[in-house]
Amino acid sequence: MQNIHLDFDNVMAERIGEEHGITRAELGDIRERAAKCFQNLVKERSGGLLPFLDLPYDKHTTARVSEVANDVKKRDFSDFVVLGIGGSALGNIALHMALNGPLYNELSEVRKGCPRIHIIDTIDPDIFNGLLRLINLEKTVFNVISKSGTTVETVAQFLIVRDLLRKKLGNGYGKNLIATTDPVDGALRRIAGEDNYTTLDIPEGVGGRFSVLTPVGLLSAAVSGIDIEAALAGAASMDRLCQSDDIRQNPALMNAVLQCISYNKGKQISVMMPYSSRLKGVAEWYCQLWAESLGKKLSVDGEVVHCGPTPVRALGPTDQHSQLQLYMEGPFDKVITFLIVGRFESSIKIPSDVPDKNLAHLSGHSLEELMEAERLGTQAALTENGRPNCTIYLPEISAFHIGQLLYLFELQTALAGKLFGINPFDQPGVEAGKLNANALLGKKGLEGRKKELEQFYGRRHDCKEGEENVI
Repeated sequence: MQNIHLDFDNVMAERIGEEHGITRAELGDIRERAAKCFQNLVKERSGGLLPFLDLPYDKHTTARVSEVANDVKKRDFSDFVVLGIGGSALGNIALHMALNGPLYNELSEVRKGCPRIHIIDTIDPDIFNGLLRLINLEKTVFNVISKSGTTVETVAQFLIVRDLLRKKLGNGYGKNLIATTDPVDGALRRIAGEDNYTTLDIPEGVGGRFSVLTPVGLLSAAVSGIDIEAALAGAASMDRLCQSDDIRQNPALMNAVLQCISYNKGKQISVMMPYSSRLKGVAEWYCQLWAESLGKKLSVDGEVVHCGPTPVRALGPTDQHSQLQLYMEGPFDKVITFLIVGRFESSIKIPSDVPDKNLAHLSGHSLEELMEAERLGTQAALTENGRPNCTIYLPEISAFHIGQLLYLFELQTALAGKLFGINPFDQPGVEAGKLNANALLGKKGLEGRKKELEQFYGRRHDCKEGEENVI
């Protein structure tokens, strides 16, 4: 099967000039350091410190996920709801949008008897209430995903659903719940054991944003009919393609190097721009992966660095009509990555009978030809204006190629962390916000922090007209 590949011609100085492009000398200067970073990663992996890289080979977990998914489908549920946030939701969204398409829930012929999929990554009461009005509780299975079992947003969702199911179904309500959580400990694991839920394990050492190829992302995919074995085969094939410590032989290492050099040259915004609506979810998943992994105050040596490329999602050609003006004529602070598809599932012709001569050039073309012309036109305009851009090409949107793409980005992110000299696997900035939220809600043991926050705000959290600094 043809592999995805990276084309970085338009980030090179030969194409866009030395001021904003990367020179061959710059690639040569970083080549040895990049090789050492890769070798260090290989050593950590062999020591069991990077388990997310070995997920494509975990046949036991794949079999267990398939078993649970088949059970869900046999029981004729109409809806499958993922309760999670961040890494517990975005991987699900990426797989679902890419491989089932945005209209999966509306098209019964696409679902082929599988349940509708809802991924609720918010505690917005209007969204959550809308879901509850849409579904039939008795015919719905809820997959609550939290490694610790204490993620407040997910726990809040879970407690509401649990209460509704108990009132509706009584003691047998547990058959409508699946818990994906820590394999041994945690609040959700304990509740699931007491109330007899089906459970799936999140492997030790795999953080949320790297968990798409665990039961976190694979269960909803399997329930909807996605070939998860093909997705894992694609990930494994990308692993094999990235075994070299030579940047010219390793697409993940090369892309990490390109992003790192560009960042150090002032290109501190990384735009992911798919030319396929089905890849929109992948771009959203990438934004969390890139931001939460690389946005760090401290280096691994404890030096204050405030590192981090800012990821931005755009969608072609839609955002040609919104963001492109900024990319073309705004600051030279961006690297744009196009995701393109060689073959779409559908082909729709534009009619040859065009009622105006100014529209005659559209006659007889297809929508996919128009998409490609828009992409090529945008790419050429950016390149001619000295704006660095590269392209990741997918022969088609299949489970195999999406598996390749997700693994490429995960490995690239881990390598970028080493090149930047930061830890890409923690998230201390996120943890501080979580602690504050728990304190404000009155969690036991955080009374002192709650008092500090109340003093910090000095007034009610909802702004009232007439208060100081409120207009």
